[in-house]
Amino acid sequence: MTSTTCLPAKLLTELTAALPADTIHTALAERVSYSYDNSRLQALPDAVVTPQTHAEIKQIVDLCNQYHTPLIPRGRGTGTTGATVPITGGIVLSTERMNHILTINTADRYATVEPGVTNQTLQDAVAAHGFFWPPDPTSAAYCSIGGNLAHNAAGPRSVKYGTPRDNVLALRVITGSGEELRTGVYTTKGVVGYDLTRLIIGSEGTLAIITEATLKLTPLAEGKITMQAIYRDIESATTAIVAMMSQPSIPCALEFMDQQSIAMIRHYSELDLPENAGALLLIEVDGNQDSLAVLAKNTQRVASNPGLLSFKTATTSNEVKALWATRKALSPALRTLAPKKINEDVVVPVSKLPVFVAELQNISQRFAIPIVNFGHAGNGNLHVNLLIDPDNPLHAAQAQPCLHAVFDLVLSLNGTLSGEHGVGLVKQPYISQELDPAALRLMRKIKQQFDPNGILNPGKVFPADNTLVS
Repeated sequence: MTSTTCLPAKLLTELTAALPADTIHTALAERVSYSYDNSRLQALPDAVVTPQTHAEIKQIVDLCNQYHTPLIPRGRGTGTTGATVPITGGIVLSTERMNHILTINTADRYATVEPGVTNQTLQDAVAAHGFFWPPDPTSAAYCSIGGNLAHNAAGPRSVKYGTPRDNVLALRVITGSGEELRTGVYTTKGVVGYDLTRLIIGSEGTLAIITEATLKLTPLAEGKITMQAIYRDIESATTAIVAMMSQPSIPCALEFMDQQSIAMIRHYSELDLPENAGALLLIEVDGNQDSLAVLAKNTQRVASNPGLLSFKTATTSNEVKALWATRKALSPALRTLAPKKINEDVVVPVSKLPVFVAELQNISQRFAIPIVNFGHAGNGNLHVNLLIDPDNPLHAAQAQPCLHAVFDLVLSLNGTLSGEHGVGLVKQPYISQELDPAALRLMRKIKQQFDPNGILNPGKVFPADNTLVS
């Protein structure tokens, strides 16, 4: 990585004249801080800008178009696919200082926020009014709303309440051409024109920069019950998942951990996890107080089958925290055990989960690579972790064939290669396995319409040859 900036001198001069002095950052230490995300990829930008207003972003986009300079939008850098890594140099535009909640409208059930507001800040603010915003990624305390929208990142509650695409009413954006645009409506119904809001959500900053988002709020349930079910094998657990998701009232969270996951966090957990546990489900149901106990009882009944080893219902807030701590300990434990693991967030139809998880075990044995599976089982979104050690010659040789086998399996079951992590750079080589040539051609044409000079997050999503610093 070069330590000197390669920005055109005139561009830097005009940026300096147009923006507040504390908006532009060219020192090496500052640029290094924005050269990576939560993937293992890194590339140094030529500059970083931290605007505070829509108007400032408009000026930045216009100047980058004038000088044909790459502009990479970025939230808090919690993404795992390299989507904000500036592989072509240019300018990283961080929205971290645009962190204001502009409106909370309880009568019409929406909040309008700037993109730099963290998920947790929003949740705390609207909870005081009796509402929540359904998307709740594990990184909620750190990730920003803008980043959530860029990746359509959801979390456990999406099983009942949907993803960001289901919970955003409107956007204010600046396209790659510098055009200012409002999309969507302030109502929960509206079909005038194409749905540009849902198009921009999940586009990973390749079409437009979000400067405001109007989010659909949901009233908080009166109560919630958290349960844990442990099964002797994966088949029993996945059968229970299918049964629970076939009921009129589905869980608001349904998390899965396989046998390897349980073994990994057994020493981190406050809970008694039996040695013969083959799979674990963390189940939450919510509703009004009058029906909650009945709902929990029905859930336990449906979750019970001959493979059930134990069923625990949390009765105190500390017990609830302990149950969730078991699930949340997994990612840190995996990173400690295999810091260079491959983590995929694939999705298959819920009915295909039993065969999917069983076949993953076969793939693990065939390639002699440990595979640990956990995630949002209620909508078939599992985090498939290949615990590779690149210094192990066998792992180095087998990692990519093993990953290909996983993806082939997903697609053969009518699944998708990414549920919420996005494409970025990491999954870029594989998207043509899922999307046909006609779809890719149309998507490239849409990109051209939004960003004719190709300045926004170039080299991402679509298959391309890129040189990375790892």
